[in-house]
Amino acid sequence: MTESHPITPPPELVEQWAHLPADWNTVAFLIAQWGADQELEACCEVLARELICDGKHVATDLRMIRRPKPPSLKELALAALDDAILRGDCITTSDALPAIRHALDQLDD
Repeated sequence: MTESHPITPPPELVEQWAHLPADWNTVAFLIAQWGADQELEACCEVLARELICDGKHVATDLRMIRRPKPPSLKELALAALDDAILRGDCITTSDALPAIRHALDQLDD
């Protein structure tokens, strides 16, 4: 590996990866994810300097599309509840359903 490449991980990170108590697939995934993140940020830096579309930096949109945030616990719970309703699980016939949905809606994302 050449030290002059712009996506060379720092030695501390390589050392951390080498000592992870994980299988090779997990470590390979983390390494690939880190490299992809570095490339995305480098592209976004160029776009942020060069491109503005409709008053917004294209880099911001690119970052949001390519690295979406995982769903919140609230979103996951509401989706599970909706799935249970579609499947016709016993929870859907319960008097507790409106209270559960209301409680989930009150949670912050």
